Amino acid sequence: MAVRFDWKFAQGFVHPDELDKLQPFVTDVHQRLHAGEVPGNDFLGWIHLPSQTLARGVEDILAAADEIRQLADALVVIGIGGSYLGARAAFEWVKPEYYNQLPREVRGGPELYFAGNHLSAAGLKDLLRVLDGKRVVLNVISKSGTTTEPAVAFRVLRDWLVRQAGAAEAKRRIYVTTDRARGALKQLADAEGYRTFVIPDDVGGRYSVLTPVGLLPLAAVGVDIVALLSGAAAAEEALATPSLADNPAYRYAALRNILLRKGKTTEVLAYYEPALRMFAEWWKQLFGESEGKDQKGLYPSSMGFTTDLHSLGQYVQEGMRTLFETVVRVVRDDTGLTLPSDPSVDDGLEYLAGRSIAWINDQARLGTQLAHADGGVPNLLVEVEDRREQSLGELFYFFELACAASGLLLGVNPFDQPGVEAYKRNMFALLGKPGFEAMQAKLRERLGP
Repeated sequence: MAVRFDWKFAQGFVHPDELDKLQPFVTDVHQRLHAGEVPGNDFLGWIHLPSQTLARGVEDILAAADEIRQLADALVVIGIGGSYLGARAAFEWVKPEYYNQLPREVRGGPELYFAGNHLSAAGLKDLLRVLDGKRVVLNVISKSGTTTEPAVAFRVLRDWLVRQAGAAEAKRRIYVTTDRARGALKQLADAEGYRTFVIPDDVGGRYSVLTPVGLLPLAAVGVDIVALLSGAAAAEEALATPSLADNPAYRYAALRNILLRKGKTTEVLAYYEPALRMFAEWWKQLFGESEGKDQKGLYPSSMGFTTDLHSLGQYVQEGMRTLFETVVRVVRDDTGLTLPSDPSVDDGLEYLAGRSIAWINDQARLGTQLAHADGGVPNLLVEVEDRREQSLGELFYFFELACAASGLLLGVNPFDQPGVEAYKRNMFALLGKPGFEAMQAKLRERLGP
C-alpha cells in the first residue's frame, strides 16, 4: 500500500499489550461489518464500492465530464457536507493551489467553484461576480433536494443561469446528482430533462466521495478517477483482514479508542501541506458525524503546520493534556524546489543553502512530533507516498474503514447522524416553514423581544 501507519511517537502512552487485548474485539467488528450485522447496515455499500465501480465501469461519468469540459469555462458544484467535502478535498489534493488562476490550456479543464455550503448572502454574491461573463455549468448534489443551504444556492444560481444563457441552454448546463427514484430534486430533474446521476441508496453522504457525488466534478477538471478508484480498490483488498498486525486501519482505530479511554478526548489531524486542508475538513465530517453521538466520541479537529504552530502551538505543547495528534505526511516531493544560496543576506539560513524545501519542512515535522510527544501529546503518523490519485484513493478508504471500526469499537452506530436534525428544526421554525408554527411560537418566547 501507498499508505503506511506508524505509532512510535505514541508508544510512551500505549503499551503493545493493550493493542493485543483488543484483537478479539477487532476481529468481531471485522466479521460483523463484512457480514452486514452491525447497526446502520443499510449503509455499508462503501465497503466494496471501489472494486464494484471499477467492474461496472465509469464511462458514463467520463462522457459527462467531457461534455462539461466542452461546455464550461467554470463548473460550480452545489452541495454541503458529504455532497461536496470529498470532491473538494480530492481537487485540492491533486490540483495546484492556484488552479483557477492558471490559463485554460494549462488547467485542461474549467475553473471549479463550490456553493451551497453556507447561507452567506455576501459569499454567494461574490461568486456571482466571479462567474459574470463565463460559460457556467452547475452540478447540484443533494439526495432530497430540500437541504436548505444547497437548495438556496441552486435556486439563486439556476435563476442567474437562465437569465444569462436562456432557459433552453440552462437545461443543457445543469447536471444533477441525486436519489434514484424520489425527492424534490429528482422530480425537478425529470421535469426539466437535466442529465442525472445517482447517489447509491446504501452509501451515506460522508462515505460518498467515490460515487458520482465526487467522481463527476473531479473528472470534469481532469482528475484521474480510474486511478482514484484503483487506489481505493487496492486498499479494499489489502485491508480485508482482521489482524491488527496486518491491518493499519484497524490498528489506528484501536489506538484511537485506547487513547480516548486514557482521557485524550480531542484528536487533531495535523498536516504540513496546504493542499491537505480540505482533506482535513472531509476527515472531520467523517469522524465527527460517525462517532459524536450518545455523548461519546473523540472531538475531531485539525491544524495546518507549520502555520498553526505560530498560533496554537503553545496550547498543544503546554495546554490541557486532553488531545493527541494524527499527522498525515506526504512522503515524496516532486517540486525540486531548493533554498538558494545568498551569503549577503543575514537571515541565518545559509547553512541550509541547497537543501530542498520539502526536506526542511519534514525536519520541522519531526521536531514538532518529538516536542509534542515529550510534552504529553501522543502522536500517530499516517504516511502517503505522494499526491497522485492512486495514493489518495488508498487514503480515503483507509480512513473510511478505520472510522467504521472505531465507531463500532466505541459502541455507537457509525452510519447515522440523528443529531444534525436539531438545528434544522429550530431553523425551520424561526424561518416560518409551514408546519412549524407551534414550535416557532415557543422559540420566539424563549428568545424574547
